[in-house]
Amino acid sequence: MFDFTEEQLERYSRHIILQDIGVEGQARISEAKVLIIGAGGLGSPAALYLAAAGVGTIGIADADQVDLSNLQRQVIHFTRDVGRRKVESAAEKMRAINPDITVKTYDEYLRAANIAQIIGGYDFVIDGTDNFAAKFLINDACVLAGKPFSHGGILRFHGQTMTVLPGRSVCYRCVFPAPPPAGAVPTCSQAGVLGAVAGILGTIQATEFLKFATQVGTLLTNALLVFDAKTMNFRKVELRPNRKCPICGEQPTITGLVDEEQRVCDLR
Repeated sequence: MFDFTEEQLERYSRHIILQDIGVEGQARISEAKVLIIGAGGLGSPAALYLAAAGVGTIGIADADQVDLSNLQRQVIHFTRDVGRRKVESAAEKMRAINPDITVKTYDEYLRAANIAQIIGGYDFVIDGTDNFAAKFLINDACVLAGKPFSHGGILRFHGQTMTVLPGRSVCYRCVFPAPPPAGAVPTCSQAGVLGAVAGILGTIQATEFLKFATQVGTLLTNALLVFDAKTMNFRKVELRPNRKCPICGEQPTITGLVDEEQRVCDLR
């Protein structure tokens, strides 16, 4: 059992008094390791809440620098951070919230050549990326490695998310077998996104990991949660395993990792 100090018991007291979590659940959180891929609209709230929750080791991967246009929704970055590497900016805020945690930064693009090694040291992956090529790569790498992960995407006023437990639930390719054709989906700079929508979705992803770590509740597996912030309508679409899925179906055609062409941006 994790040996908490008096200060830590006070810091996490609102978790500890929860009947379903308690000291044992907080210990699981404090011993857990999560990788957040993307320090943008989704990764920002996820990183802040997981740091506050006391997740023992949090990895943050992003190869971009902070741009002024990011600040409308990427709440982990401040005006003074413009021009700074995103992983450095994010890590600073996470450590400021909770000096007890370990933050590992990856200032690099995750590609077929390095993603398996990076995700290997974590219990769970949160997909906060901004393009379809990255999303399919994350799905494929996690499925092949048997690594649980949370998918998330937003555009305009809409969001969608699902949790994947490889070998036990539907994966991203079961629903979306391949990236859409070039030009089929507008870029985030063309279509825009309501900033708070990123907060809603990223917080849901953080919640899914905390549920996974503490073994509390029911995960968003075999279902796609979609919402429209204009109407505040949330809908859960039940999903069934796709026997023809190219990576987890009965006759998979994807047995290794490849870098797909980056076509469009669909979140942040």
